[in-house]
Amino acid sequence: MTDDQSPIDPRPKSWIDKIAQVFSDEPTDTKSLLELLRNAEQDQVLDSDALGIIEGALQVSSMQVRDIMIPRSQVVTVPADLSLCEIVERVTKASHSRFPVVGENVDNVMGILLAKDLLPLLLAENQDKFDIKDIVRPATFVPESKRLNVLLKEFRETRQHMAIVIDEYGSVCGAVTIEDVLEQIVGEIEDEFDVDDDSYIKKFDDQNFIVKALTPIDEFNQYFATDFNDQEFTTIGGLVLQQFGHIPERSESLTIGSFQITVLNADSRQIKLLKVNTNVLSSSDTAA
Repeated sequence: MTDDQSPIDPRPKSWIDKIAQVFSDEPTDTKSLLELLRNAEQDQVLDSDALGIIEGALQVSSMQVRDIMIPRSQVVTVPADLSLCEIVERVTKASHSRFPVVGENVDNVMGILLAKDLLPLLLAENQDKFDIKDIVRPATFVPESKRLNVLLKEFRETRQHMAIVIDEYGSVCGAVTIEDVLEQIVGEIEDEFDVDDDSYIKKFDDQNFIVKALTPIDEFNQYFATDFNDQEFTTIGGLVLQQFGHIPERSESLTIGSFQITVLNADSRQIKLLKVNTNVLSSSDTAA
């Protein structure tokens, strides 16, 4: 008879049953609960993935929206006075699925645009009658002090995926998505623009590639048959940062050699993910 079975019930115990068995004393606070859970993981009663999710769930209850929000300066917005073609260009360039629609300034949020709502309009014949107000969804506003567990519950109840974050004065200070909250629990959530952990470069289509900023320049050169100098910089992110002259924000782009490079993900310290478009005819600006 194994340790996971009892003479009364031969069925294997679930990981919840195993955790309950570990608790000889009821934990009195979060710290003692985490200590018990980590001991359970060390004793192989609880696997590391389950422990990580539990720790993330406990952490979310103590975090506020301001801790994870996309700062105002990095939120990609769609001005309401843009034409349909201009909006499509901006949406395509940013590679997001939801965009705040703004009036005269960022503080004047009119609603949320879903990229998928543009598709029927592109197929319509009377595009000259386009009015973005006809397709925007209502925006949800939340204070930057709201707890993440409360926000997650509201996202689930309202079926919203994005909220506009406001400060104590009512000004827009950023945006937050349901994915941002869930990533605090389960870790980073990959989408079609993310690159596998064991690869630096992912082909998205014939002209676009998703590239990690940590891609070694020699590997980038080998993949794209280029000859960028790797003496000064060892990664493509370092080369791009040097070309920008500053730490870029999301959706900033530039041309290097025959490539148009757009920042997909960056924080206040470093570039993380890039989109490389190879369909650039001009090669006057080169870093080779």
